[in-house]
Amino acid sequence: MADSAETQKKPGALAESISVAVQALLLAIVVRTFLFQPFTIPSGSMLPNLLVGDYLFVSKYTYGYSRHSFPFAPNLFSGRIWAGEPQRGDIIVFKLPSNPGIDYVKRVIGLPGDRIQVIDGVLHINGTAVKREAQGTWTPETGGPAIPVYVETLPNGVSYRTLDLIERGQGDNTRVFEVPRDRYFMMGDNRDNSLDSRFDVGFVPYENLVGPARLIFFSVAGEGHPMAFWRWPSDMRWTRMFRLL
Repeated sequence: MADSAETQKKPGALAESISVAVQALLLAIVVRTFLFQPFTIPSGSMLPNLLVGDYLFVSKYTYGYSRHSFPFAPNLFSGRIWAGEPQRGDIIVFKLPSNPGIDYVKRVIGLPGDRIQVIDGVLHINGTAVKREAQGTWTPETGGPAIPVYVETLPNGVSYRTLDLIERGQGDNTRVFEVPRDRYFMMGDNRDNSLDSRFDVGFVPYENLVGPARLIFFSVAGEGHPMAFWRWPSDMRWTRMFRLL
């Protein structure tokens, strides 16, 4: 009789385990779709503030939802619902206008109606130079020469570090960009190594915004994989864990 009772319990236990797994999967899908989406930094365009190998959580609800907020970008509606406005200085993940299948991460510099220009490496917004102060140098993890660092302070008081890799880089002198309605002007903090709105990226439609980056929840140096736990002692950037952006 004991063997019979144990046999009857096993199918019930299996069904319960499957139910728990399905519920956990559904919860993860809901969280990723509507609340927070993980994103990894694949390039150095946002150095020195975001490093290759940083893993971020992007807030999906801050700017509301567009079709690009959902997997496969279903054409269910146009524009945004429950919309919120980006602020200057926000670090945003967005869909590349020319290829929405590609995610980019840059900083919001220009809002709709702004006039943006770079003159001799100095950012100008609506004809006024943005405050820019030298702050020593930054040296890459992989070694190499030290790179000059500047702190920019936008008109709304947001400050952040930028790199000046090349003294007279291609993007150090630009035309005036007049930001259209429902478009945003994005720039990388690594000013001489960033494909952004100064170049082929162009103005980013409001609809293409996925959301602002809020938190670095994981960070590994080099080409380390987050699941390669045996390399954590040497590759993990412990001081960047759970850093707010």
